Amino acid sequence: MDLFESQRISELEKLITRYQKSYYDGEGEISDAEFDKLWDELKALDPANPILHRVGADSGNFAKIHHVMPMGSQEKAANPEQFLAWAEKHKYDAYLVEYKLDGASLELQYENGYLKRAVTRGDGSIGDDITANARKMGGVNAAIYKDGQLVPFTGGIRGEVIMTHEVHKKHFPDKANCRNAANGLMKRKDGEGSEYLKLIVYDALSTDGKSYFNNEEEKIRWLMDCGFNVVRLVICQSPDRVIAYRAKVMEERAALEYDIDGLVIKERVINLADASRDRPDRQIAFKFSLEEAVTTLREVEWSISGGTYTPVAIFDEVELNGTRVQRASLANPDTLRKLGVQIGSHVVVVKRGEIIPKIESIVEEKGLETKPVEFPKVCEVCGTPLVDEGSRLFCPNKECSKRVLHQLLKFQQVADIRDLGETLITSLFNDKRLKSISDIYSLQVEDLVPYFLNEESMEADKKSLGAEKVYNSIQNHRRMRLATFIGAFDIEGIGEKNAKILAKKYNTLDKLMAASESELQSIPDIGPILAQNIIIFFNNPENIELINNLKSIGMNTTYLGATTKENENFIGKRFVVTGTLEKYTRDEIQALIEENGGLWSSSVTKNTAAVIVGDNPGSKYDKAKELNIPIWSETDFEEQLKSE
Repeated sequence: MDLFESQRISELEKLITRYQKSYYDGEGEISDAEFDKLWDELKALDPANPILHRVGADSGNFAKIHHVMPMGSQEKAANPEQFLAWAEKHKYDAYLVEYKLDGASLELQYENGYLKRAVTRGDGSIGDDITANARKMGGVNAAIYKDGQLVPFTGGIRGEVIMTHEVHKKHFPDKANCRNAANGLMKRKDGEGSEYLKLIVYDALSTDGKSYFNNEEEKIRWLMDCGFNVVRLVICQSPDRVIAYRAKVMEERAALEYDIDGLVIKERVINLADASRDRPDRQIAFKFSLEEAVTTLREVEWSISGGTYTPVAIFDEVELNGTRVQRASLANPDTLRKLGVQIGSHVVVVKRGEIIPKIESIVEEKGLETKPVEFPKVCEVCGTPLVDEGSRLFCPNKECSKRVLHQLLKFQQVADIRDLGETLITSLFNDKRLKSISDIYSLQVEDLVPYFLNEESMEADKKSLGAEKVYNSIQNHRRMRLATFIGAFDIEGIGEKNAKILAKKYNTLDKLMAASESELQSIPDIGPILAQNIIIFFNNPENIELINNLKSIGMNTTYLGATTKENENFIGKRFVVTGTLEKYTRDEIQALIEENGGLWSSSVTKNTAAVIVGDNPGSKYDKAKELNIPIWSETDFEEQLKSE
């Protein structure tokens, strides 16, 4: 284990302990989804960590009571893939599926049919005695009756204390959510507000040897017959049906009177030995994630990037990770067809670590009125029939004006070739002087002069400083950071941030081009959509030809890879570059700053370590002098690089 992992584990232990305490004290600071991310990260780094095998503890305001039945934590599956992996090891004749209630756990302890104590979850073995408060709650029975007769039950009954949406909205709108409100009220010393709470039960254990039920299904029926509010139970015959039911509940849960945050899946057999473990293995919580939602697809638009047509889903607005979204990528025609998406379909939208939401699946429902998605047939610019290769739908016409001009402008924008602006590129393209990105580097001064001088000036053999300036700027951009080089190509969804991530991971263009789709998917912030886009781009013969052409005309690919050095003159410090440099392009000097551990900024502040100046530095130079910030020439900069 390296130092970074050790430090992160220590940080996660502190965070989890803190948030568990705030949760059990009724003042939860973060959502379940955010807590689960921390938990899962610690589990991945240190599976045997003792934090993972204990439950949080309540406050010290109440008497401490031992539980009758175990109250450990559950294993969790955050998505269908994780659930199927669990189900592969747990093959049951039937899967009993219950709502996972989003409230606060409570154990009712009975003796000979009469309620003696109500105990919170606590640390899983010992909790707070809140009996006085519990007696005020709905669903907490002072005695157990069935068919009008007292049931002499001795043991524990477990459930979840919840607050309904209606009560929350009417009486406690100042609380963040129903769970936090319920958790706080149930532990008030004066008991005020407990009457607004409701208990829903799902488990029972007899401790005097008497048997009241033979399996989990009968247990729920017995609790219902005894007058308790019970959790909803559905029996599924296969893991796939569980997944389908989960998708259906995700769509319906907004209409429920209380919050649920997933499903609990267990076998029909009562397994006391497994239930006594701190994390039972024979059942699992199949969580709903705030990163996914079910909505209705209304239309599919086709986004045109150059000559490639990408399907984009438009659906009824949903909230994912605190952001309201109405659009999601469908990646390409094959993905759209594989999903079986149609206009009017109910779809599962996810946003798991990616900036761009995507459609993960559809919810199969009978009776829905749907219609097929229409695919564009011809290029909207040149009228050429589009080619559907499955992995992409594109215009095959290499001369298509929209396609070529888009590529040229994207490259110029990202590469930041000074003075070669949009107007000049468009003019060169219209005059058929630029037909591809590689043509930029074949431009000579004489090619550019007509765009700066009129005919009279050219006849007088006047020099064009503007043409020379553009030419020199182009030549200075034959060396380029790998991140800039990647970002300058028209790879769908790859911007500056992701280009830097890829450059840092692979170091050279050849290594990136050789990467597999599964390897790319595993990179944080890349994910499956962007990974697929990268593979499609580098599998396109036209793009390979373009890259080879750039290399053949002198594009310096050896500079594209960079290893970070530890230079104390730069590590963690911020630098500003201003003015026209003689030896370096702006891109090159920024790359050198980053390679040596520094950061570059566009503005001068009191935290700036130094300002590197060229000719005509302007206001940034004046600001540096005003703040007494060191000012370096290019020679000073090079000296600092050497004295690492």
